Amino acid sequence: MITVDEALSKVLGLFEPLETETVHLQHASGRVLAVDAVAHRDQPPFASSAMDGYAVRNADLSTGAQLRVIGESAAGGFYDGIVGSGQAVRIFTGAPVPVGADRILIQEDCTRSGDVITVNEGIDQSIYVRPAGGDFNSGDVMLAPRVLSAGDIALLASMNCAQVQVRRKPRVALVATGDELVMPGEDPGPSQIISSNNFGLKALVEANGGIAQILPIASDDVDNLKAVLDLASEADVIVTLGGASVGDRDLVRQVATEAGLDQAFYKVAMRPGKPLMAGRLNDTAMIGLPGNPVSSMVCGTVFLVPALRAMLSLGKTAMPREVARLGRDIDANGPRSHYMRAQLSITDGALVCMPETRQDSSLLSVLSRADALMVRNPKDSARKAGELVEFIRL
Repeated sequence: MITVDEALSKVLGLFEPLETETVHLQHASGRVLAVDAVAHRDQPPFASSAMDGYAVRNADLSTGAQLRVIGESAAGGFYDGIVGSGQAVRIFTGAPVPVGADRILIQEDCTRSGDVITVNEGIDQSIYVRPAGGDFNSGDVMLAPRVLSAGDIALLASMNCAQVQVRRKPRVALVATGDELVMPGEDPGPSQIISSNNFGLKALVEANGGIAQILPIASDDVDNLKAVLDLASEADVIVTLGGASVGDRDLVRQVATEAGLDQAFYKVAMRPGKPLMAGRLNDTAMIGLPGNPVSSMVCGTVFLVPALRAMLSLGKTAMPREVARLGRDIDANGPRSHYMRAQLSITDGALVCMPETRQDSSLLSVLSRADALMVRNPKDSARKAGELVEFIRL
């Protein structure tokens, strides 16, 4: 068995960034920007008003001063004259500030009678003029790579970038194996169970920028398994679930090896998830996850998500770890890295990580409650509540 770090390094060695494609901005949310986006205009493109009021000359303002209103500037329109001494232009938020004006007198700070405004006592001293290019200028750059958020999309639209270049979404083929499995909605036999990890991994893949295809369940038959694997020919990575252990009916390694698998490793010193393998099947990367549902989801988080990020040009790194206070006493760890399902909370202003008391790898209900994996190193000593521990957010 190799360590988790060694295994992850070998997994990431199988992947490089995918090619780029151009998409319309309305379809770019959540995609990974692949090429720097450049602003095509200044924002705002002109000096604009930050408030409703009157565009005036600051030098004209004193208590009781009277100014004559000579026009109006509204969003989508503008006053094309010049504001002279003793004059004012009615203006609305976002509208262009007329030439000659250098301040907005907010409407609450004056009294209007016909075409004359009188400056009130104790006026707001803010200028309320947004300078041209105060947000960004033509030629400013949004740097790639980055996962495009809703705020990024709004900014790109304001930059007048109607299209952006993004990384193609990784295609992941999910192959669940075993005669004991049936699909959700089917009627399982007396010794069968519902296949769940392929659906959980599909959700995990698509939440992290990929496209997942659930292939038919492969039975414990060499020819059937070969036929199902042939359906994955267009995938960037084939992920098998189960069948990679050492039982008589665990056929994935055998079939993949006969088909030309260049195996990078087999078995990792971690729990849950020891029976894990990876390699390259001809031109396609292949990751063999455990068949146990919780184990496959944990290994998917630790190994598959970083692989997706590598294909999306987001770096070849492990999942980020954070630090919190341990919520309860725990015993010493064994010889393998342990990824414990846990819940996060805030207690007395501190972030607390509470590992579940039941860590059996068959318990999907425990995984569903968890929002973190608390990470323990091999042979980690017993810990007391309040000590600092590391975790990965789910």
